[in-house]
Amino acid sequence: MKYVLVTGGVVSGLGKGVTASSIGLILKACGLRVTSIKIDPYLNTDAGTMSPFEHGEVYVLDDGGEVDLDLGNYERFLDIKLTGDNNITTGKIYQSVIDKERRGDYLGKTVQVVPHITDAIQEWIERVAVIPVDGKDGPPDVCVIELGGTIGDIESMPFIEALGQFSYRVGAGNFCLIHVSLVPVLSVVGEQKTKPTQHSVRGLRSLGLTPNILACRSTTELEENVKEKISRFCHVPLDNIITLYDVSNIWRVPLLLRDQKAHEAILKVLNLKGVAQEPALGEWTSRAALCDKLQEPVRVAMVGKYTGLSDAYLSVLKALVHASVACHRKLCIDWIAASDLEDETSTENPENYRSAWKLLKGANAILVPGGFGDRGVEGKILAARYARANRIPFLGICLGMQIAVIEFARSILGLLDANSTEFDHNTQNPCVIFMPEGSKTHMGGTMRLGSRRTYFKVADCKSAKLYGNQSFIDERHRHRYEVNPDMVQQLEDAGLSFTGKDESGHRMEVNLLNH
Repeated sequence: MKYVLVTGGVVSGLGKGVTASSIGLILKACGLRVTSIKIDPYLNTDAGTMSPFEHGEVYVLDDGGEVDLDLGNYERFLDIKLTGDNNITTGKIYQSVIDKERRGDYLGKTVQVVPHITDAIQEWIERVAVIPVDGKDGPPDVCVIELGGTIGDIESMPFIEALGQFSYRVGAGNFCLIHVSLVPVLSVVGEQKTKPTQHSVRGLRSLGLTPNILACRSTTELEENVKEKISRFCHVPLDNIITLYDVSNIWRVPLLLRDQKAHEAILKVLNLKGVAQEPALGEWTSRAALCDKLQEPVRVAMVGKYTGLSDAYLSVLKALVHASVACHRKLCIDWIAASDLEDETSTENPENYRSAWKLLKGANAILVPGGFGDRGVEGKILAARYARANRIPFLGICLGMQIAVIEFARSILGLLDANSTEFDHNTQNPCVIFMPEGSKTHMGGTMRLGSRRTYFKVADCKSAKLYGNQSFIDERHRHRYEVNPDMVQQLEDAGLSFTGKDESGHRMEVNLLNH
């Protein structure tokens, strides 16, 4: 097994996740089988209870794992299916060690960060790295590990120590460290500054890790004399210094690595040059070129609660990008805070109110994504009502689908107090109710999670056609509430068709209203 570790220095948000995904992709394009692991040094067991404003979206895996959004990048770039164990957190490691201690597995020894925590980290990596994730038998060839955070963060110290030991144990020819650092350009002088990278590499070395390759983030391509300076002061070969400068779209990042022969540097460190082939990235090249040429816009209004941070809806955003490119349209997202559509905003902040409604009315389609809590719910209902009344294509995902049902019940059935029990426990017309199997005392890992099967009940409905006329589909879920089965017949009699249901036929998965 070969390991590629991706670390980050200077500042967070440099794009380690996209870099790690691109490295995995280019190695896969060389004919190697690749898996990925993300290490998050926070104490949470998983990302499930974290606010999207804090950490971006919670990405859901087939097995129900609630993980960091970078695992979504790995799956999309590499076309693989990961598990919850591919996301290591401090919480998971400490929990496993404490469970062992309680069982008496350490035979009375004093349990310490070194060796017990560091050993647990290494054992976790080795165990998960050999699990096939591409649908084929046998272990992968390479495991790409991304260490979250920035070198020097106090919470990542046990992982740094464990990875230092790990690199020594597996041997130099089986471990490649790629350090992503920042080379800022000061606007005053317009010069690329190398000192932050020098300090970052010095800090990395002081912690027992030596980078084989430097991936330098900058607004523009590194000048040759700047690369030579970094090579001299950081003791990294000139050919192993890669520039990750700003590009027009995300599909160009792997091409950037290929053009600078990053794959050759990695394969050389891992002693794989005789095994791997030249990277085949023809499809990526054509897609990147197509994306740059798109001119005709399609405007989609995204009406949500967390619109101040686009990462909160990253998977939805990526799905829209992929769909728009496939349809040869240039995607334009109009981010609308749902609360800005509400009547209260018209008096409290008239400018925001007018701006939100102007964007909504100018959209070609409206999308209401998932979310939790009652803030902005009435605004989402107003968006659904506008879409239905004006025959605008509307997609409601998770809470968005529930919102559409509530709006239909209020407007068409005349049930003016129709609501979800999530927002109004005392509503006389609960269109959406808490699922019986859910927990009301524990938040983490207690929702209906992971891949679930949906059966199409109407063969020629739009939803089935979009899926290629399949009789059933498997999609990932993350919710505590469902459409009230007792109201389904009443809703369907009024014209709302539930075209997709679970295997029992009692849980509504897809609803469709033909304008």
